[in-house]
Amino acid sequence: MMRAAVIAFAFLTRLPMPKVAWDVQAQAASLKWYPLVGAVLGLIFVMAAWCLQHVPAIPAAAVMLTLWVVVTGALHLDGLADSADAWIGGMGDRERTLAIMKDPRCGPAGVMSLIVVSLVKFAALTAVVGAGLPAIGAGGPLPWALLLPPLLARGALVALFLTTPYVRNNGLGAPLRGAPAFGCQIAVLLTILSTFAFGYAGAKAFIAALLVGFLWRRACMKRLSGFTGDTAGAMVELIEAATLIALLL
Repeated sequence: MMRAAVIAFAFLTRLPMPKVAWDVQAQAASLKWYPLVGAVLGLIFVMAAWCLQHVPAIPAAAVMLTLWVVVTGALHLDGLADSADAWIGGMGDRERTLAIMKDPRCGPAGVMSLIVVSLVKFAALTAVVGAGLPAIGAGGPLPWALLLPPLLARGALVALFLTTPYVRNNGLGAPLRGAPAFGCQIAVLLTILSTFAFGYAGAKAFIAALLVGFLWRRACMKRLSGFTGDTAGAMVELIEAATLIALLL
């Protein structure tokens, strides 16, 4: 059990983890721990925002966004860029789209997707962190609602694997197709319950994550009849950006 949790943290973050054996069974079992990884990432962001509360909003947001990228190793940003290039360059063709995703080069669409999503996150974080901003929906000195974007995004990954075919036989996500369904269902349920513990802020974030996740899944099913690791990473970035904006509405 603990080995699967370590693998989840080692794969999704750049946090220091003990070395463990990565076999297929342990990788599959790691999927149910993804929401916990999101919660820990969120806690890191909450504490960082608290430390930066007396720093002017713009440089504080820049530090927060940099931390966000560093601690996740830009893993999902890579998927976002590859998906954007493939969606534009694939011209509606499934095989062409899949082939472009495997190209390590980043085209104009990929670059612009990174700029736009990073800009949205930066703008939202400018309002969330920095000088004197109170907690969003939490009523305390810490901006606890910053737990929600990473938590919901990684909970959505579990839901995606439960409901959608993974289309690559040898992709990074291929071992996760054997994840235990019951444990993953519990992980999704706990994610939802944790979200609504935040009251109105949690409801707004959940609706935003559900809407973005549903629309992106539908687009992937229409184009690919499933999803890839790149499109899963793109979903994480889109949900994080959307939930950050939703918290400010």
